Amino acid sequence: MDRAALDAAYNNGTAVKESARIVADWQARSERIRAKYPDGLDLRYGPAERNRIDFFEARKDSPVLAFIHGGYWQNRAKELFAFLVPGPLAHGISVALVGYTLAPEKRLDGIVGEIRTAIQYLDSRGNRMIVSGWSAGGHLAAMSLQMPAVNAGLLISGLYDLEPIRHSYINDKLRLDAMEADRNSPISMPAFSEPVAIAYGANELPELRRQSEEYAKKIKQAKLLRLPGHDHFTILEELASPDGALTAAVRDLALQ
Repeated sequence: MDRAALDAAYNNGTAVKESARIVADWQARSERIRAKYPDGLDLRYGPAERNRIDFFEARKDSPVLAFIHGGYWQNRAKELFAFLVPGPLAHGISVALVGYTLAPEKRLDGIVGEIRTAIQYLDSRGNRMIVSGWSAGGHLAAMSLQMPAVNAGLLISGLYDLEPIRHSYINDKLRLDAMEADRNSPISMPAFSEPVAIAYGANELPELRRQSEEYAKKIKQAKLLRLPGHDHFTILEELASPDGALTAAVRDLALQ
């Protein structure tokens, strides 16, 4: 694909006409959740301004879902995703929403490093940890799966091969070169043994579907979840709901 085709192939906001309304709804719901659970907000794991975690604790010994937000590594923030908390929390699973420095302030190597520092910080609690993320957060979660602190993974609508990204509009701020793209592509990394679920919406852009399917082929123990009726944005309702398919996947991973 040429630049114009790649730009369209990865532009989720344009592909989902209701995306602005959906995100506004996330914001309103997240503000209510943050107001309800103020005690664990903005725990600092590093020196940068965005090196903070919002921690919603089910109980002291509960499994932890460490969730990394999306936004193509250059947009959005952890605060927008508190609407996801009620799903896992209803089943006794704590939720940690991880913030990180955005591009172009930090290159992708540095962003991946921050996420790994955040995982190490959460590991100090000694709980079973499922690392998760959506879109670019799915990529960052995948880059953490080999860490000893991580017991399982739930990757949602993620990006696992960054070579196409390097040739699209997304790279204007990321500034990936070929070597950085390769070393930060989960599909190029060695195998790991932790259980992982790789989810995507049946109505997502073809490139997003392809990325999940190709990555799942490489990971022998991966469970591929194709969620009918969902696009890049609505898929997260399956984690926000206590009865959602992604919440069920988290519960399964917490027991493995």
